[in-house]
Amino acid sequence: MLLNIDDFKKKARKRVPKLFFEYADSGSWTQSTYRENEADFEKLKFVPRVLVDMANRTLETNIIGQKFSMPVGLAPVGMTGMQHADGEILAAQAAEEFGIPFTLSTMSICSLEAVAEKTSRPFWFQLYVMRDRKFVEALIERAKAVNCSALVLTLDLQILGQRHKDIRNGLSAPPKFNMKHIWQVGSRPLWCLQMLATKNRSFGNIIGHATGISDMSSLSSWTTQQFDPSLSWEDVTWIKKRWGGPLILKGIMDKGDALKAAKTGADAIIVSNHGGRQLDGAPSSISVLPEIVDSVGKHIEVHLDSGVRSGQDILRAKALGATATYIGRPYIYGLGVAGKKGVTKVLEILRNELDITMAHCGKRDINEVNRSILYGGSL
Repeated sequence: MLLNIDDFKKKARKRVPKLFFEYADSGSWTQSTYRENEADFEKLKFVPRVLVDMANRTLETNIIGQKFSMPVGLAPVGMTGMQHADGEILAAQAAEEFGIPFTLSTMSICSLEAVAEKTSRPFWFQLYVMRDRKFVEALIERAKAVNCSALVLTLDLQILGQRHKDIRNGLSAPPKFNMKHIWQVGSRPLWCLQMLATKNRSFGNIIGHATGISDMSSLSSWTTQQFDPSLSWEDVTWIKKRWGGPLILKGIMDKGDALKAAKTGADAIIVSNHGGRQLDGAPSSISVLPEIVDSVGKHIEVHLDSGVRSGQDILRAKALGATATYIGRPYIYGLGVAGKKGVTKVLEILRNELDITMAHCGKRDINEVNRSILYGGSL
C-alpha cells in the first residue's frame, strides 16, 4: 500500500535501473546537504488549534500571476525520461490535469516540442545557460514558440557538483553500458519494454539543435564544455530581455544574492540548493528561507524547493513565507512506480496531507497561513 512519499521511493528503487534511480536520488560528496534538506523540515513543529471552523477549505494559489490548484509545482529534473519512458510528457500531463505547473528541464529526454504536442496548456521551461549563446537564444525562441508561460533560469550550475553515486555507477551522457549496467537494466524488464516502445531516448532539446551535435555519440564532450562559469547578473538582464515573459530565478541561498535578484526585474526567486546536488555543506533551503523572505518578500515572490517530501513540508514553507514550493524527487518516485498514474497519486497524497494539516492548524485558506501556525515561528 502506497501511503506516503517514502513508500513510493522504496518501490521506485525496485522498478528503475540503479544508475538512473540514483542519478535523481543523490547529493554531492557526503550528501550532508541532501539529508539536511529533509531533516530541517521536521524540526518545524505545528501549533494545533481547536474549535475553529474548518469547513470550505481552499488551497488555490496565484503564482507569478497564474492561478493554480495548490502552491506546488513540478521542478525541472534532468533525464526524467529515463525514470519512465516518455517521463516528461507523462509528468506534464499529470500536472496539467491537477492544475499545477510543470517545468521542463533543458536536459530533458523529451523535447519542448514533444511535450507541447501531448499537452494542451502552457508549461514552464527551465534554462541552463551554455557558452554557446546562439544555442541559448534558440532554446528561448523554441520555448516561446510552444507557448511556455514562464522561464525558470537556473543560476547554481556554472560548475557541476561532484556526485559520487553517479561516478560509482559510471553514469555518463550518453550512457556507456558495461556488464553491470546491462544487468541493472535487464533486471527491470517492464522498464525495458517501455523504453523500447518510445522514440524518446536521447536529449531532445539538444540533439539536432546544438551545433555539431547530431547524435548521442558527440554529446558527452559537448556537455562538459558548455556549462558557463562566467555567468553573471548581466546575463540575467540579457535573458530577461530575450525572453520577454515571466522570469523565475532558481538557486538563491543568500540574502545578498536575493537582493540582487530582486533588482533584475524577475518575477520570482526560488530558494534552492539544487536538492543538495551542488555545494555539499551548504545549509538546507528551508533554514535560509525566513531571512530571504524578510529581506525581499515585499519586492518579489519567494518560492522554495529542495527537501519537500510531504504536504506538511509544503505548509511549513508557506508558513515561513514561500508563495510556492516545488517537488522533484517525490514525483520522480511516482513516475518510476506507475508513470502518469504514479505522479497523480503522489500529488493526491501531498494535497491530502497539506489540506488536513492546514485544517488542524486552524486555517481554511492557504493564503492566510503564516508563522503563527509554527511553534517559535522558525527553526
